[in-house]
Amino acid sequence: MDLAKEKACKNCHFISMGNICPICKSPNLSEDWSGLIVVVNLEKSEIAKKIGAKSPGKYAIRVR
Repeated sequence: MDLAKEKACKNCHFISMGNICPICKSPNLSEDWSGLIVVVNLEKSEIAKKIGAKSPGKYAIRVR
């Protein structure tokens, strides 16, 4: 059974299942990431502002 792994974008750290980042359109993704930030409300989240989040969703803290 081939299970798809979540990948994190090396540019914006957004986590997705595809081969191209849906946020910055970069093909530079990695399965080797750690840490997780979930952004629900961009306007009220201080963390989202600090990490430069452009969209609600999951972000990796470190991407290798």
